[in-house]
Amino acid sequence: MSPWISAFRPRTLPLALASILTGAFLAAANSQFNGPVVALAALTTILLQILSNLANDYGDSQNGADSVHREGPQRAVQSGAISPTQMKSGMWICGLLALGSGLALLWVALGAAGLGLFLAFLALGLAAIWAAVNYTAGAKPYGYAGLGDLSVFLFFGLVGVCGTYFLQARALPLQILLPAAALGCFATAVLNVNNIRDIKSDVLAGKITIPVRLGPVHARRYHWLLLLLGLGCATVFVALTYRSPWQWLFALATPLFAFNAVQVWQRQDSMQIDPLLKQMALSTLVFTVLFGVGQVVG
Repeated sequence: MSPWISAFRPRTLPLALASILTGAFLAAANSQFNGPVVALAALTTILLQILSNLANDYGDSQNGADSVHREGPQRAVQSGAISPTQMKSGMWICGLLALGSGLALLWVALGAAGLGLFLAFLALGLAAIWAAVNYTAGAKPYGYAGLGDLSVFLFFGLVGVCGTYFLQARALPLQILLPAAALGCFATAVLNVNNIRDIKSDVLAGKITIPVRLGPVHARRYHWLLLLLGLGCATVFVALTYRSPWQWLFALATPLFAFNAVQVWQRQDSMQIDPLLKQMALSTLVFTVLFGVGQVVG
């Protein structure tokens, strides 16, 4: 596999698309679906996720989190497959592509008539680019202060779902915040699995993630809480908007989350925990499809 493809971390991309798909399904359920808007939102989100992954590879190598003590997969800069200078160039290219895609998205969705909204969403997009880069790169990476969970909840949950819905429907019912929060919880759970795996190396690097702050046992309890809150938000949304039993289709994803929660609790070795990252991300995608289809059919 090309070192660049590996650095893009393809297994993280389905998770990035989950919030966009949720916003698209919710808009379709209310007869507001807009294909070009969803396609551009998906492209922008993928580019932002790749930018975040490249910045993470670069930042962790510079700040010491990607060292000989790290027990997860070896990264591109850490291994020498891509030089720091090349990685920074890749970040710039990806950032500019994300900005271009985001501008196209806003033009298609809002046009010239919505200048105020255009500027507001542009500011939000620039904030997303800043967040993608400064999670582990930059002078003061906020991921090293334990703020990564909040960023993931906001951008993979609230901003992704609500933004996609609004750009199609030009409105945002308050109940949309519930499935948005559910996606935010599940995306944060993926990050939490990653950080539980890396507790030892993060401590050595001074990267104070939530699991480092909580310790291994409480970090696993926090993981259970995230999954329960995510399912709870989806349940309350369906209860408030109930039309058909199809809306409960998302419940079929519960065993996948239960498996992940139990395995995260039981597995102590870092390399045994690593596969649960992909399993949690795919579980979130399965939930998204089941939830979305249930809303559209129902």
